[in-house]
Amino acid sequence: MTDTPPPPPYRPLLSVVIGSYNRRRFLEQAIESVRANGTPADYETIVVDGGSTDGSMGWLVKQKDIVTIVQHNRGEFRGTPIRRRSWGYFMNLGFKSAQGRYILMISDDCLLVPGAIDRGLEHVQQLEAEGRKIGGAAFYFRNWPNERDYYVQRTFGGKLMVNHGLYTRAAMGAVGFVDEDRYGFYKADGDLCLKMWEAGFEVVDCPGAYVEHFEGANRAVRKSNRELLARDREAYRQRWEGIFWDPAGPELRDQLSVAYDDPHRTASRFPSDEPSLPARVARRARQTGERALARLTKLTGLVHA
Repeated sequence: MTDTPPPPPYRPLLSVVIGSYNRRRFLEQAIESVRANGTPADYETIVVDGGSTDGSMGWLVKQKDIVTIVQHNRGEFRGTPIRRRSWGYFMNLGFKSAQGRYILMISDDCLLVPGAIDRGLEHVQQLEAEGRKIGGAAFYFRNWPNERDYYVQRTFGGKLMVNHGLYTRAAMGAVGFVDEDRYGFYKADGDLCLKMWEAGFEVVDCPGAYVEHFEGANRAVRKSNRELLARDREAYRQRWEGIFWDPAGPELRDQLSVAYDDPHRTASRFPSDEPSLPARVARRARQTGERALARLTKLTGLVHA
């Protein structure tokens, strides 16, 4: 009697990696947009949660098709402030755990338009079959509800980068994944793509693959992140000056835009209780008026003093 060889180890074709913090209502819809995307490809979903306090973690552990990684990134523990780790460290927990040949990165405030996953996989695999060395494929996205057209972005040197879309895991591994030390929150995605370009990989756009990104989800979190923006921008310039960025040269950063009418009306699935754009504009105007009135009252008081 001969021994039956063990089956080969399981490896999904695709790993979907989502970073999240305190945006449960958006996260649930983002994951549902993956589940309902219509792909027959074998995939896994990995969510890296930053220690949410809005019920996200409790919801995640009940989702049997999701691998959940928790990295508490804010607050205190036993009276000691928790060290805030970078976006690169946070996302690498998911990227390095991914078993798929391809990694799809979206944010928790994103929705995949139906068919996006298959468009991405088909496009990258076709280019690879032609002998091209692909590092990433940028999906076309827009910031809803403020933007109408979808686009991908070129960063320093006019090089395409991935805001939302696919990476090959081989390219990620070849360049050492995301830089965990240079950037706090911003520019690490562009840096990852430039490392791929520098290593001989291409980052391409992916026609037909669309993502809706909600502009303004959880403004408190966004405000805390944007405090790092100026520092991260400077670090990005210093890293790529003389390589892909010439401060005295022409501006090569831009967008490739396309008009697309989503028949699925995917953006309508964003949580509806967020303030609308007119409401946000009205609130901003009201706050500006209140500040102006306060200054005027102060000046009037000085005059009468």
